[in-house]
Amino acid sequence: MASVVGGEGSAEVTEQRPIRYGIIGTGMMGCEHILNLINIDEAVVVAVSDPNATSRDWAVDCAGPGSNVAVFSDHRELLARDDLDAIVVASPNFTHADVLADVFATDLAVMVEKPLCTTVPDSLKVKALADSRWTERRAMTWVALEYRYMPTVSRFVTATQSGALGSLKMISIREHRFPFLDKVENWNRFSANTGGTLVEKCCHFFDLMNLVVAARPVRVYASGGQDVNHLHEEFGRPDGTTARSDVLDNAFVIIDYANGARGSLDLCMFAEGGRYEQELVAVGDRAKIETTVPGDTVRVGPRHGGCIEIPAPVGADISYEGFHHGSSYREHLEFIAALRSGSAPTVGVDDGLWSVAVGAAAHHSIDRGRPVLISEFGL
Repeated sequence: MASVVGGEGSAEVTEQRPIRYGIIGTGMMGCEHILNLINIDEAVVVAVSDPNATSRDWAVDCAGPGSNVAVFSDHRELLARDDLDAIVVASPNFTHADVLADVFATDLAVMVEKPLCTTVPDSLKVKALADSRWTERRAMTWVALEYRYMPTVSRFVTATQSGALGSLKMISIREHRFPFLDKVENWNRFSANTGGTLVEKCCHFFDLMNLVVAARPVRVYASGGQDVNHLHEEFGRPDGTTARSDVLDNAFVIIDYANGARGSLDLCMFAEGGRYEQELVAVGDRAKIETTVPGDTVRVGPRHGGCIEIPAPVGADISYEGFHHGSSYREHLEFIAALRSGSAPTVGVDDGLWSVAVGAAAHHSIDRGRPVLISEFGL
């Protein structure tokens, strides 16, 4: 029977017993994971941790009455338990490197929210630790780049890999959306905490481009700024001074790939009045493939006619749609299947690292006013 070992001293995980999760960080995304997991028969949330009392209360409410979830203010207390199989890290971006170092001291599988880390150097350190845990104990590290699992996006990716495009030449993603939401203690208003908008928000899109192009990004050029949102927001610091929000709210990013393909991102975070939040287009020498979010169709348009429309509904098998059209639900099902079989993660630390690298290079390009080579990051 397929099985995998959880934390120190824990019993074997078998197909008859739900996967026992601990959640580190119970703000918006941590609670989103809880709401997904309580709708999955093969999962149970055993413990949660967050230094913020309000966030801990949110987690308890999400877990629901009778859940008996253990609550901690320090994630290290949660990790000391012997009844866990897997961890979700959904704490603020700037905490990921340190929290993951503590997780890697255990034998627990982990799903870490995007971005993997806020910088390339921290991502490289995490990769080294994660690779060693996989080699020594096969303790899986999965990066929650859940856009891959959205209905239209997943079918878009499959269509681009079907051969219909011929030779892929261009991929473009437009996101025109609302401003950043409020987060606990306003941590997401500062680039030092998030890695910058093009890391924090756009690593999803760079991951999709990397996946579809199936080659390494080599050069990035970007133009962007903070022109509309959060311009007058100031927040107090512990030393009594104040700091103004510095997160970008719009950008264009161009990526050159090693195989000659090109990617582009068009981001605007003061455009919530549009029909679609995201539009994805891939073009090859034989056809164009396109889709939208929200939406329920992928369109394959050959150059010489005969358009095909592929249905992409959420699906009746999704018990909880949540914020991302059922993508986190599907992601956890796949995570659980990999954990039970002992197989490698579908979305691993390499994917997380390269998505961060493109975003970091884009920020460097904006700051320096020139194209940036990915090799400048030692990759």
